[in-house]
Amino acid sequence: MREGHSPSIARRLSPSEATDRWTGARHGLPKAYGQADLTVLGIGVMIGAGIFSLAGRQAASMAGPGVILSFMIAGITSLLVAFCFAELSSALPTSGSAYTFTYVIFGEVWAWTVGWALVMELLIATAVVARVWSLYAAQMLTDFGAHFPAPLAELTGRVEGFDLFTLFILVLLTIVVALGARVGLRALWIIVVAKLMAIGAVIVVGATHFDKRNLAAIPAPQARAQAATDTLHSPLLGLLSGHTSAFGWFGIFAASAAITFAYIGFDVVATAAEEAEDAPRSIPKGIIRSLVITTIIYISVAVVMVGMIPYDRIDIEAPLADAFRGAGEGFMVHIINIGAVLGLTTVVLVLLVGLTRVMFSMARDGLFPHRLAKINRSYHSPTRVTLIIGGLAIVLAEFVPVLTLEPLVVIGSLFVFVVVAAGVIRMRRTMPDLPRGFRVPLSPGVPLASIAACLWLLVNLQLITWLYFIAWMAFGVLVYLVYGRRNSVLAGISAAPFDAGIRGRHRR
Repeated sequence: MREGHSPSIARRLSPSEATDRWTGARHGLPKAYGQADLTVLGIGVMIGAGIFSLAGRQAASMAGPGVILSFMIAGITSLLVAFCFAELSSALPTSGSAYTFTYVIFGEVWAWTVGWALVMELLIATAVVARVWSLYAAQMLTDFGAHFPAPLAELTGRVEGFDLFTLFILVLLTIVVALGARVGLRALWIIVVAKLMAIGAVIVVGATHFDKRNLAAIPAPQARAQAATDTLHSPLLGLLSGHTSAFGWFGIFAASAAITFAYIGFDVVATAAEEAEDAPRSIPKGIIRSLVITTIIYISVAVVMVGMIPYDRIDIEAPLADAFRGAGEGFMVHIINIGAVLGLTTVVLVLLVGLTRVMFSMARDGLFPHRLAKINRSYHSPTRVTLIIGGLAIVLAEFVPVLTLEPLVVIGSLFVFVVVAAGVIRMRRTMPDLPRGFRVPLSPGVPLASIAACLWLLVNLQLITWLYFIAWMAFGVLVYLVYGRRNSVLAGISAAPFDAGIRGRHRR
């Protein structure tokens, strides 16, 4: 029986097919990232504008000074998942990241499901961050005293509807990514360094106004009744228990659930595996180092935030900016705005890189049209799929109220994290001799803890988020049945853009 005719649920890539079959082919990606580049890639995607607002919002509404502990808990939770990504990416260094891991470990159907979730997560995240970039850019220019003509001003810094700044940043960064990894990498280094300088200024100046008395008292728990009239926007946990609490230890853990979302993005580093030098070792180091550095930076900003002003006087809308104004350091508002714009720029850039690599890998495997897997000879980049992704992000950002869809980024990420953690456990059993550049310590304890932590975060998401996610995944199943199942390379169907030798490689 030919392998190509086996049921799709039983089709799996072998490790060698996942990592070796594209070497030197016109569907392979050139090496571009060194060890330091991968760390910068992770920092670039994890640290955005939220670093200047997240600590203040959670301190004021949920955890008080205990928000510092929340950041520590969130960092540890993220590190557990990062260990799992590190092991799988060291064993399977390919651009598909979690999609390819799943293809090898669980099979094609699960791989498609994970890939489809990644497409949703990264595409919506790109559109959302681009829209937020516009809001911060408009605010930054306003604070500097810049004024646009009335017709132009109405088309910039908008929450919904057509927005020129959103269009500008997406077009610009799509072109940068399409020109190749090296061009994007140079831009990323420059912006990340500038961003870190702005954050460093915030920490240093804020520390001069630190008052340890603001950290002294963690407020007592406060019960909050669950609104019965807003079921769709209620967390699953609240629907099951009937109430939620703020402050106290419950508030600290609840805030850690929200804060964990700020760390999402370290997994994008794994999508650069195929372009990384010595990927089995450099990718795990890049993931873990960038996450540790990001955690330290987040905790430092949180300490400064709650140390500058009592938690019950924090302005939720602009916590750090208001704190600096109150301390007589009004010029720091400009630094915060500049840091936010720079931070969001790198997030959009890395998200575009990550989504390009995921869709590129799915197209190489035939689950998306093969033509999307073509490498541009001039730029050594998957230019075609990059331009398509940029166009989709523009349409989504301009014509859909994307800020309301932000929770879908979270649920997509957490779903992928659960599958990856489970993949570590299964691969240890089914492929114990597969070479690994990194091994998760204390396995299966760490992967199981990762799964438990992700499930805890999932039940804290709103019911409407779950319904949207289920609808997206159901649509994905339909797409797979209509197209992917028949056109998969493992189905034995040849396609003109692919090297003829590939067909025989997938037949017994």
